[in-house]
Amino acid sequence: MDRRAIAVVLVVLAVLAPTWFVAMHGEPPSEEIRIDQSVSEIRPLDGFVDTPNKLSPAQVGVVVWVALLALLGAMAFFHRFMNRAARPDPGEGASGGGGAEATATDGGHATGSAEVADADGWTTFPWIETDYRWVVEYHDASDAVEGLVAMGGLTVLTITFAALFTAEYLTLARTQYFGIYTFGMFMSLTGLTVSYYAWFMPHVEVAERRDH
Repeated sequence: MDRRAIAVVLVVLAVLAPTWFVAMHGEPPSEEIRIDQSVSEIRPLDGFVDTPNKLSPAQVGVVVWVALLALLGAMAFFHRFMNRAARPDPGEGASGGGGAEATATDGGHATGSAEVADADGWTTFPWIETDYRWVVEYHDASDAVEGLVAMGGLTVLTITFAALFTAEYLTLARTQYFGIYTFGMFMSLTGLTVSYYAWFMPHVEVAERRDH
């Protein structure tokens, strides 16, 4: 494992360990308040994991920090995936429309997958390029079959989780299952967005001259 990753993990543990120790001495759990089953069939307290009935503010703070760190890790994972798994290597050409090379190099002109062609036949991007900003590298979208498969599977997952959420709402209304189905649905939507960006959008790198 990379030393930098180990250092980050140690820093996180150094912060969470004393915080969690303080949180363990918070408010005691309260008693459950159950719904009269003779009146209603919903069972919001049912679940597959035993959880405390009440959390102290310190415990809530620890949970929030853990959730934020998990979100940061997920964002880092998706970012690395988009830049390594589905994007071309720096300087590597990609086939654009008509089989032409779709890479713009230091000259600032892109060839292939034309948007607007100037008098010399070079492809330009007037909505990006100015006197102080120019295109350094351009790769057309790969449109790979893997992207279609990923988006198709994630679409099915999104619909499935949405249907499960709706069925749970109309029946037992169990809180834990609500959370799992909502998490699955939003993560599937996130995967759809990432897949579309990675496989079906061109990669454009620009350089800009700035005065300091």
